[in-house]
Amino acid sequence: MPEHQTRPLTVAVVGATGVVGQTMIQVLAERGFPVAELRPLASRADGRVVDFAGRSYPVAEATPEAFDGVDIALFSAGASVSAVLAPEAARRGALVIDNSSQWRMDPAVPLVVVEVNPGDAGEHEGIIANPNCSTMQLAPPLMALRDAVGLERVIVDTYQAVGGTGADAIAELQAQVEAHVAGRPKEASVYPHPIAFNALPEIDAFLDDGYSKEEWKVIHESRKILHLPDLRVSCTAVRVPVFVGHSEAVHVETRAPITPEEARRLFAAVPGVVVVDEPRAHRYPLATEAAGRDEIFVGRVRRDASMPNGRGLVFWCVSDNLRKGAATNAVQIAELVLGSGWLAPASRRVGRSA
Repeated sequence: MPEHQTRPLTVAVVGATGVVGQTMIQVLAERGFPVAELRPLASRADGRVVDFAGRSYPVAEATPEAFDGVDIALFSAGASVSAVLAPEAARRGALVIDNSSQWRMDPAVPLVVVEVNPGDAGEHEGIIANPNCSTMQLAPPLMALRDAVGLERVIVDTYQAVGGTGADAIAELQAQVEAHVAGRPKEASVYPHPIAFNALPEIDAFLDDGYSKEEWKVIHESRKILHLPDLRVSCTAVRVPVFVGHSEAVHVETRAPITPEEARRLFAAVPGVVVVDEPRAHRYPLATEAAGRDEIFVGRVRRDASMPNGRGLVFWCVSDNLRKGAATNAVQIAELVLGSGWLAPASRRVGRSA
């Protein structure tokens, strides 16, 4: 019997007042996760309250002691918070599922997309990392191609919604749109330039090689999740004036030839992936239609015209970055761990062979 059926669980959400934290709480409720007590945590406990399953829970300050008695801790409060508090939570017996970049590339921490590498979650030692939202939606379609025809090279250009930055960015885009309509100057504080009616090829800090940290995440996280450490990947990450929903243009070089028809069948067979590909009828994945949903939508599947050998494929990929890109995958990891009996760290699991 899965562990979640034998005893109630105390679940903490760190960053509970942020956009992703609020979405995590919403997804926990929607999926009927077995929460006996919700413990919403934030950097400041200033009287805010979170409603969950018919009860109101006061937001408490995120301190090491706040994790005493917690079974699962969902983190979405930034790398600096996770660096300090995730080990503290794990030391007190909680399984941490962390949505920040802090632990993703740590060799000792599994980085999991549930449709792609669920078995990696079973090797956790108290912390499991949730991938970057852009990597998240890219990994399942790439897995389908990897397993069928192999992967040689991936080039992905991301068009990322402001919701990935947070509530302040959402508010800034709204204010800039209103200012434009009213004929007022558009003021920018979250981003270095106005995001309304614009496209900014700058997400996170730039590195010495000219790539941004966001692009670096897509490159290296994809390799880790797909178990392809030498996969050739390049990325350009662009912020666009969309509230919710990341879009990606993906160019793939495969090891064996593949037709678009075969690729569509492979994509559609992946749990959680929906193919929307009737371009002549103007049907293809849209951010506005993906918002509020957990599926990854794939369309515009076609041969890469620059590769006449049949080993080039191009497709368009869209997903809600707050849900599947962050909150939903975190809750799905928790469900996976419970259903598989992996709540305890691998080194302490009863019956585990050395």
